[in-house]
Amino acid sequence: MRKLFVIGGIVAGLVLVIFGATAISMGIDGRTTVRDSLKQEQIVFGAADDPAVAKFAAQWADKPLQTGTQARAFAQIMHEHALEASDGLAYAQMGRFVSAKDPESPAGTSDEAAALKDEKGNPVSNSARNTWVTETALSTALNVSYMAEQMALFGIVVGIALLLSGFGFIILALGGALRSREVSPVATREPTGARAHAAVTS
Repeated sequence: MRKLFVIGGIVAGLVLVIFGATAISMGIDGRTTVRDSLKQEQIVFGAADDPAVAKFAAQWADKPLQTGTQARAFAQIMHEHALEASDGLAYAQMGRFVSAKDPESPAGTSDEAAALKDEKGNPVSNSARNTWVTETALSTALNVSYMAEQMALFGIVVGIALLLSGFGFIILALGGALRSREVSPVATREPTGARAHAAVTS
């Protein structure tokens, strides 16, 4: 029965080691994929005199975007720029069309009758609102890159934990087996004091 437990511990340890090595490999591959994809986009941070860059990524001013953390910072910069273009209005606070009463206002209107018309009589779309659509799509992609890199890092950490657990199982199993072999001969040997006591009493 003891041998069965030892074998089971070794097998469990080997399984954990295999899973740990696989998790580390997948995490490293995922992290590399994210960074390679970001480099292909050729994104470069703006100058340090840009208030948004100074606020979210001053240490990366004029540098290329290469990591998930940088991607998240760039998404925040884009969000700040979109707010500046819309006078602080979010997407849901703006109308679909340019208002005929106030064409310069990014708030616009969703009423076609009150919208500014083009030469063909069609409502003019609100460019500030369209900017938010583009910004949301791009910033979402950048934030997903950040999340993917963090998940890859989490996979590497979990893989290391599994490796250590697996090695621990194997060491405990082998240590228990060796210990049992050392203790069992001694346990069957009668103590010298007991034999002397038995000789006196007889």
